[in-house]
This record gives sequence, structure tokens and C-alpha cells, in this order.
Amino acid sequence: MAEQGDTSGRKRGYAGTWPPRATAPIGGLAPSRPAFWPPLIETLRAWVRAEAGAGRLLPWVPVAFGTGIALYFAADHEPVLSAAAVVAIALCAVAVLLRRQKFFPIAVMIAAVAAGFAIATWKTARIAHGVLARPMFSVSLTGFVETRDIRERTDRFVLRVVTMESARGTIKLERVRLSVKKGTAPEVGSFVELKARLLPPLIPVRPGSYDFSRDMFFAGIGASGFVMGAIKAAEPPATGGGLRLRYSAFMQGLRDTIDARIRTALDGDKRAIATALLTGRRDAISQPVNDAMFISGLGHVLSISGYHMAVVAGVVFFAVRALLALFPTLTVGYAIKKWSAAAALAAAAFYLLLSGAEVATQRSFFMTAVVLIAVMVDRRAVTFRTLAVAALIVLTVAPEALVHPSFQMSFAATLGLVALVQIGMPRLLATADHTATARAALWGGRELTMLLLASLVAGLATMPYAAFHFHRVTPYGVLANLAAMPVVSAVVMPAGLLGLVAMPFGFDRLFWMIMGTGIDWMIAVTQWVAALPGAVGRVPAFGIGPLIAASLGIILLGLLRTPLRWSGAVLVLSAALWAARVPQPDILISADGRHVGVRGQDGQLHLMHAAKGSRDVFLLKEWLAADADARTAADASLTAGVSCDDLGCVMQSAGGLVAQALRPEALSDDCERAALIVTLRQAPASCAASVIDADRLRRQGAMALQRSREGFVVEAAKPRGIDRPWSPAAAEEREADATVLAPRVVPPRAVDATPAEADLQAEE
Repeated sequence: MAEQGDTSGRKRGYAGTWPPRATAPIGGLAPSRPAFWPPLIETLRAWVRAEAGAGRLLPWVPVAFGTGIALYFAADHEPVLSAAAVVAIALCAVAVLLRRQKFFPIAVMIAAVAAGFAIATWKTARIAHGVLARPMFSVSLTGFVETRDIRERTDRFVLRVVTMESARGTIKLERVRLSVKKGTAPEVGSFVELKARLLPPLIPVRPGSYDFSRDMFFAGIGASGFVMGAIKAAEPPATGGGLRLRYSAFMQGLRDTIDARIRTALDGDKRAIATALLTGRRDAISQPVNDAMFISGLGHVLSISGYHMAVVAGVVFFAVRALLALFPTLTVGYAIKKWSAAAALAAAAFYLLLSGAEVATQRSFFMTAVVLIAVMVDRRAVTFRTLAVAALIVLTVAPEALVHPSFQMSFAATLGLVALVQIGMPRLLATADHTATARAALWGGRELTMLLLASLVAGLATMPYAAFHFHRVTPYGVLANLAAMPVVSAVVMPAGLLGLVAMPFGFDRLFWMIMGTGIDWMIAVTQWVAALPGAVGRVPAFGIGPLIAASLGIILLGLLRTPLRWSGAVLVLSAALWAARVPQPDILISADGRHVGVRGQDGQLHLMHAAKGSRDVFLLKEWLAADADARTAADASLTAGVSCDDLGCVMQSAGGLVAQALRPEALSDDCERAALIVTLRQAPASCAASVIDADRLRRQGAMALQRSREGFVVEAAKPRGIDRPWSPAAAEEREADATVLAPRVVPPRAVDATPAEADLQAEE
């Protein structure tokens, strides 16, 4: 090739060989090692150095902190608080000592993991309370009413127990959640006495499904149930309910007042949704509308989260700033932008208290507060650091939020939106000015594009969590959000805020009606989208492994800045393929043994159900959703192929006959013919079939069985060896509770060796 040489102070061309002689390989034309490796390795090193640059560490700290919390919840038994605390403090001290060393980032990550583990352990120890293990009947209770929920069919309230009397058991519960007939729930703050039937917290209805008992434990609730008879007002103890109870009663009264004012202008689902948007009480929404909201991808509107908090803070911020801008003296001499941010922060705090301060709302408030405080101190507001600080605050205050769907979906969506704002939007909008671009911007093309991208990014970021927890995705979520969210943002929420402001003066009715008009449009959009072909994207259940891989992929896509971020896309794709290959169980057994789902020759679940008692609709809905089955709990095809009588039920599966023995008389026949027997009775020792009995179900809860060569592989909702405060292990655990359920080894029957008398006489 021609190269440039230099002679006599001027340049001229000369001919040379390529590659240079000094670097030419010896022995043939092919290089001794691939030439692309050194540049590739150097490029990767450059990318890693860029990712490890200044200011890149903080966004990864909450990731490590959350990893420590996740390890805590994955433990088999409760960790020792003192040990966890000592290790966390020691590792944090080591990280401080190494702050000027190159190992500092690694030390910080390890310390953050240990700190997350210790914080979760401390939170559990701090709120430790009794949890009911077995049902209790006719329990006499007295206590203070702390919260009240008005629902579509029944009402519900939480009772802080003062006294508890029962003929069976001496357990002391701090709080219980009780259901009552609609319209009979007592006022918040009142002291009542009643009789109730108490049930243990609801454990997972199938292995891997959501654990409601964990939520109830961290809410301080040790049992649920329903009231038996009348609720009587009683004289409270001299100590009273305390300041917290008075605050709860005041806020509940304020919510009831707002709901009553909304009722004067709206009714039905419009009233229920308006109340949900302002007070957080969303239990009165009818089931068809609630289902349509989630199928269409607008279910997030019903849960007060980042969007609602941003709208409230944004409306107050711009309204106050516009009002202050009317006074030139204030505009010139004072920082009205900071004043507006302070007013918006106060409004967001009030909205947090009014809506009940749920975990999703707390996360939203902390995020909004960090943004507004950044405005007040002249810092950039929407950054990964803002998100990191908000995540650390939420996880420190409520570490249990990590395993809740609202936290996972909220932060995944927020991470995607922040990445879009900081990385995607500048590149998208940094285009040369020309006539077409200017015309599109004039007609709102840029805003429409931003809304489209925001809906798309948020939907994709939350898709793995919706598929894992709810077994469905929203194919038309972007369409529904584009059609409904501008109306919700510009009409519904501002009208609701103006209604709250005008309510003390008696001029709120007009704003409720405007709010109802916007809600009508939103409901129409949800029902239209939910009725589109393929609107329900059903996803079969998969394990926690694919979800962890998808979460890591989303984090890499959001936090990395170099092309290394595309490794996150590879992880997300791998997680999707992994989830698609997870086999579904052949047999499902409910915790009480009264419902048995058997996969038939057609690949669908079929139900064997105890003759007495009605079907558990909630359980069947969860089983069918986890199987990506479109049938309802009342579908007649669920019992196709199942033969039942007074003694029990049987069904032929691919792995043999499955029997549900309801009476002892059925066991003799089932033990000879069936491969598996589910029974609440005691099976005889001579039974050759594999048996799941009442004792094992009581110890391990619901079960999923997969057919194998050795027998049935058992996955239990409460595996052997697991003992946590919200899911205590049974007092006795047996070696027989193995993960593989093989057919019993039955000793051969003893044969009567006495010869017949006629035979003896014949031989003689």
C-alpha cells in the first residue's frame, strides 16, 4: 500500500509492504492468532472503564441493597439479628477504610448487600407478633378499629385486639382482619366487642404463587376471618387508643367525607374510581370494570403511584408558580420556582396521607420529594441518582416492599422512563431543524412521540413482573394509554384536585361532574380495548429464576451507558425463552385437599372436587390463570373425564389413575388401582399407591406434582425445613415428606400355610 514518507522536510509518497515486515507472521499467510481479539479486548476494557467512572457507583448501591433483602427472604429460617448486624457494620467500616483504594466499589457493593440483609432482619424482629396456625371458632374479641374498607359486596376492618378469649388455644394476636355484612363495619377509632371465626393467614394457593401471609405479617395482622353476630360498642380502656389511632380516625373521617361529597354527583364505577384516585380506596369498583382496566393495561391508574403523585405535584407546582408570576416584585426579587416546589412538596405529602400511605404511594412520594428538593437546591431533578435515593429510602423503611408487585413494577417502569429521558430523548430530539420537524412539533408531534415512547418503555419494563405475578401481559397497553392517559392527566386529576380545594366552600359538585366525564371516557377506552381480539395475553406460570434474569437484564439496560447495556437485552431474551420452557405440573392439590387438579390427555386441567362444599373460586381462578387457561371457575369442562360418587373421585391421567378418597371405604379399591391417592383419611399401611394425606397437607400446604420415572416430584408451598415468622413450620416434620413421592413398598401378604384336611387325608 502507499504510505507517506518524509525526506528533505517535505512529504512524498512511497511504496511499502502491508503488514510491515516487523509484524509479518512467520510460516504462512494466516496469522498465528485472530487479529480481532486485541482490539475487542481493548474495546471491552474501555467500556468497563467508562462504566466505572465517577458518579456511576450510587445507582448500583440500591441494587446491591435489594439483593441483600432478597437473600433474607430466600433464607430457610430466620437469621440471627445480632450476627447480621455485626457483619453489616463490620463490612461498612471496611468500605469506609477502603474509600481511597481501587477496591472501594467492590467493598461498597458487599457492604450494601450485608446492610440490606441486616435491615430486613431487623424489621422482622421489630414487628414480630403472633400468627394463628389453626382455625378458631367463636372467639370473643375486644379492641379498637384501626382501618375500614368499603367493598363491593362486603366490608372489612382491622381490629387492634385488646382482649381475646377462646375455649381452644391461648395465642395472643395483636391485630385481626374481619369481614362483615355490607354497611355494618364500625367506625375507625371506635372500641367494640364481638365474636368471630378466625382463620390463619392465606398461604399460597399453589407453589410459587403470591404469599399473602407475608403481607399480613408485615402489616401486623395475625389472622383473618369474619364476624359472627352483632358488633357492640363498648367502653374503651383508660389508656385509650393513642395518638396513632386518633390520626387514623381523623384521616378515615376525611376520606369518608370526600367519598360522600363525590356520591352527590357520581355513582357506580365513576364514583368508585374517583374515590380510588383521591383516597386510595379502590375496593368498590365492580369486577367487570376492574378486569377491563387490567386487561387493557390501565390498571396502574387505580393504584396511587408515581403517575398520580407527579400529576398532583406538577399541577400544584405550575399553578403556584403561575400565580406568583402575576406579581412582578416577587418574580424579580425572589426564587418563586423554589417556593412553588415547596408548595408542591406539601401537596404531595398531604396526598400521601390522604391516600393511606401504601408502599407504592410511599415510593412515589419519596421519588417526587427528592425531585422537588433537587429543584429547591438547584440540582438536576430527573436522574438515576434521584431514583437510587428514592429506592434506598423505600427499602430501608419497608424492606418487605422488594417482593411486592407494586414496588417491582413501579421501579422497573421508573427506571425505564429515567433511562429514556437521560439517554433516549436527547438522541431522539437532537435532530436538525427543518420544515417537517417544525410543523410536527407545532401540532404536538414531539409530545405525542414522547407519550408513545413512555407508554411503550413502561409497558415493556413491567411486562416480566405482570407475567410472573398475574400470568398475563397487555398487548394493547400502548394503545389504551395513548387514548386514555391524556384525558386522565388533563381532565380527571386536575378536576379532582380542584374539587378538593373547592369542597370546604361548597362549590365542588361541578368539578366532580367534570371528573366523572373524564372517567366515563377512560372506562369506555378500557372496555373497547379489552374487547379487542387477543387483548388477554395469558402467560403460564414460571419460576423465580426467569424473573431474576429478566430483572438483571432490565437493570443493565437502564443503568449502563456504553454498548455493554445490550447484554441486558440478551438476558431479557434468555429469561423469556427460559420462562417459555418451564413445564407445568401434572397434578395440583389444594391445602385442604378438597380440590385436586389433574392434567388430562387433552393437556388441560380437570377438577376433582369434594362432594360437600362449594368450589373455591379464588383458588380455581389462580390455578387456571397460572395454566394460561381461558376457562372460568364455573366451566363445565373442568369436570370432564372425572368420575365421582359419594366415596370419592377418580380420573385417568397420563401417569396413571388419580383418586380422591373422601371416605375410608374408598381406600381399599383405590389402593389397588390408583397411582396416586389424595385423601383426608389415614391410608392403610398395605396401600401400594402413593398417598398425599391430611397430615402432609397440613404441614406443607398446597402441592404441585410432576410425573417422573421414580414417581411424582413434589413441590410444596411450604417445603420441608422452611420456618419463617409468617409461615411457621409444623411442630413435627417427617422424613416421609420427601420431594419425590414413590409408590409404597408393600411387604408381601402372609399366606396361610395350613393344608386342607381333605389333602392331608388323601396323602395318608
